[in-house]
Amino acid sequence: MTPRDGQGPRRAKRTKVSTVSETTHDGAVAVGPVPPAGGGLTPSQLAAKYGLSVSGARPGLAEYVRQLWSRRHFISAFARARVSAQYTQARLGQLWQVLTPLLNAAVYYFIFGLLLGTDRGVDNFIAFLVTGVFIFTFTQSSVLAGVRAVSGNLGLIRALHFPRASLPIAFTLVQLQQLLMSMFVLLAIVLMTGEVPGPSWLLVAPALVLQCVFNAGLALVMARLGSKMTDLAQLMPFILRTWMYASGVMYSISHFAAHAPAVVKIALDVNPAAVYIDLMRFALIESFTSEQLPPHVWALALGWAVVMGVGGFVYFWKAEERYGRG
Repeated sequence: MTPRDGQGPRRAKRTKVSTVSETTHDGAVAVGPVPPAGGGLTPSQLAAKYGLSVSGARPGLAEYVRQLWSRRHFISAFARARVSAQYTQARLGQLWQVLTPLLNAAVYYFIFGLLLGTDRGVDNFIAFLVTGVFIFTFTQSSVLAGVRAVSGNLGLIRALHFPRASLPIAFTLVQLQQLLMSMFVLLAIVLMTGEVPGPSWLLVAPALVLQCVFNAGLALVMARLGSKMTDLAQLMPFILRTWMYASGVMYSISHFAAHAPAVVKIALDVNPAAVYIDLMRFALIESFTSEQLPPHVWALALGWAVVMGVGGFVYFWKAEERYGRG
């Protein structure tokens, strides 16, 4: 009985080894079917089940407008900070906001007024020229700032969550603040050239509001294009210079286009930059009469503001989730 009892454990041990050997025969391990993760739900169904959403997903248009309005204090603070930070390295500082358009106007007066004689048909050419330069500079600066609004602030975009349209709008407000500071110089020049304030000067405010809406929409369009087309910022100065020459900044469109083909005259008349420049000249310069304005000028100004403002906003919103990626 003792030997048989002693063989019991050894027989059991051999049986255990045999079992392991059969289990690991040919190095294969039998694995049973694994139940699907999430109970068989698709990723989209799981996200809906637990209330998850894509990070940085584009909200609906109404919700986007609401978010943008809630960030209005951020937009205004950002614009003020940018204005304060500009020209900090220059000795004259903020004075360059006024000196730049003034020096441009002086150069244009020398070339176009004295050398080329484009002042023909314009009574108060100095006020005419300075008004055109200041108003076009507002649009020009808004476009150039808009091109870099996204591509030049990728660190901010990737670090914080906010409606990306805040940036182009803020940069447009920066340019508006600079224009408002320059307006004191513009009005002083207009007064020194013999103009007298009148009821038409009240038209300056609505004209600037419409131009600001137009500029904001155009900045939004350029911000989206500039976020992908990195060379656009290098190309824009040439495009803007051509636009300036076609906008009647240094000459009277009604005078020079009097004998031009009808198609050319219509194209010059509906040019939005020329429309806003002419409205400001009509408001400030008594000799610039309504006969020199294009037909239905206020309707054109309002139409350009609505089309570009709304269209540019929607165009920018369409790519909201792509800014700062890639």
